[in-house]
Amino acid sequence: MYLVFIAMMALNMSKEVLTAFGLMNEKLTASTANYEERNNALMAGLATKVEEQPAKYTSIKADADKIHELSSNFTNYVEGVKDELKTSVDDPKNYETMDQSSAMDEMFFQSGRISPRGEEFLAQIETFRNGVSEILDDGYNTISQKVNLQKEFGTEPENVEGAKVPWLKYRFEGFPLVASITQLTQMQADIKSTESEILSSMLSGQLQSDVSLSNYQAIVIPDKPAFFSGENFSGKVVLGRFDNTLQFENVVINGKKIENTQAGQVVLEFPAGNVGEQKISGELQYMENDSLKSISISDSYNVIPLPNSAVISADKMNVVYRGVQNPMTISIPGVSNVSANAPGLRSAGGAGNYLMDVTTLQAREVTISVSGTLPGGKSVSDKKTFRVKDIPRPVGTIRGEDGAVSMQRNSLEIATVGANLPDFDFDLNLNVSSFKFKVPGQPTIIVNGSRLDDRAKAALRRAGRGESVQIYDINATLAGNSSYKLKKVAPVVIELTN
Repeated sequence: MYLVFIAMMALNMSKEVLTAFGLMNEKLTASTANYEERNNALMAGLATKVEEQPAKYTSIKADADKIHELSSNFTNYVEGVKDELKTSVDDPKNYETMDQSSAMDEMFFQSGRISPRGEEFLAQIETFRNGVSEILDDGYNTISQKVNLQKEFGTEPENVEGAKVPWLKYRFEGFPLVASITQLTQMQADIKSTESEILSSMLSGQLQSDVSLSNYQAIVIPDKPAFFSGENFSGKVVLGRFDNTLQFENVVINGKKIENTQAGQVVLEFPAGNVGEQKISGELQYMENDSLKSISISDSYNVIPLPNSAVISADKMNVVYRGVQNPMTISIPGVSNVSANAPGLRSAGGAGNYLMDVTTLQAREVTISVSGTLPGGKSVSDKKTFRVKDIPRPVGTIRGEDGAVSMQRNSLEIATVGANLPDFDFDLNLNVSSFKFKVPGQPTIIVNGSRLDDRAKAALRRAGRGESVQIYDINATLAGNSSYKLKKVAPVVIELTN
């Protein structure tokens, strides 16, 4: 492929060849996305195996996480380089215009030498190559031999007609922009395909030595039946074999014979007893090889008093906001029949789920009252007060950025003016219907909609390079609740870079 690159540089490259490279880049991008999807599936599979068999898979998953992080970091870095290169052309989809090499040459080379950006690029390759190699060399020799990272991602000088040419110059200097971008996409595909091969080998290698655990269940055994608040939990997890065909000859619990057995399980039901720790002891008897075997039972549980207070929690802290549906979770432990009352509060379906709308409430606080009936017929009640606040002041955005933004003139012409609620607990969409546009030395223009109109674009074209234009008095409303009046939207300032 690289020899083809060199040959083309010696020719008057046709537009069709440039387009062919662009189409090749699109196919490689799709291939990279497929590898990424497969890698995510492999990582999810490893996570599941860790849950099933942590002793066998925890260390493998930890190494896979490191490899996945190295791969993602390197891929994202290369994507950033590509994005920067694409800004040098008006339309990165018009491959026929991407026949110059200046953008890449200026990025990676200076005065015939490799630039700091070029050195950074080489360092990124080395970090990925050596980082993954170090993990594979430490316990994955078979995979290390199968995946030759030093060769696949080597950056040693190339031998060209008896002379040593730096790898970066040999691969990127003087090539058309579309060819360089395609080569970077190929590198991304190589990264993801290498990661895929490694992860697949790590997972399959362990699976080959595993036996099926479909007949086992994890059993948590605490060291004691209850723990105090602030105390560390201690206990162990063991695997217990479950066989739904098992038949018990005799089951005795706390001195009483139990007849209720179903699908290899003993079903227990008896009075819980007084408040405090209660013991469970007994014996399971079963037949094995024509002889009666037994398994002793020894455990305990705690009996706690019936609850007498409600637990109320706001899903978005102890504040409710006007203009939105505030989700609430309201319950009383141990009580299923619970009712809650407050201005604007309504059930959202499901046990304990409520929504609260305080848009029309003028007070600065609202109190939720909760009541319920315990199994014995005794009533319990509780209440809690929440602060009522307005939605905070939105900020104006251009192309999703707020505050002071640097932007090219042609990008501003097509950019969308928006409004945002940074760091707000609710994910709300704001619709912009109009705004004012101000170019220094020119009259303010009122624009309807969320993009510059023809008058605003004409004013923008008369602005000088480096001047700052303003977008202010942005009229924004909540999507789905246009009646709520938001606070004044903060303006956005754009410094023109060309």
